[in-house]
Amino acid sequence: MANHSLDILFAALGDPTRRAIIERLAHGPAPVKELAAPHDMALPSFLQHIKIMETGGIIATRKEGRQRICWMEPNALIPLQGWLEWQRQAWEAQARKS
Repeated sequence: MANHSLDILFAALGDPTRRAIIERLAHGPAPVKELAAPHDMALPSFLQHIKIMETGGIIATRKEGRQRICWMEPNALIPLQGWLEWQRQAWEAQARKS
């Protein structure tokens, strides 16, 4: 697994605003305006968060009329999940040796 993809995923998940977006999108697709509403920031700043997550492959978007709809990419976190599992196994093996 390329470290580059992990770096992008960790960077995308390393911000509380982006984690809040993921938590909301876990309940289904939503327009950018709805996702931005609970956050106290200008829309261009919020759109940067969307762009980072989209570039990282965590979310996808599409234009519907005047709205941009966002949704989670279902397999986006699999590389991260695999890396975390590998780390857990390594830590447990090390703990058994000590």
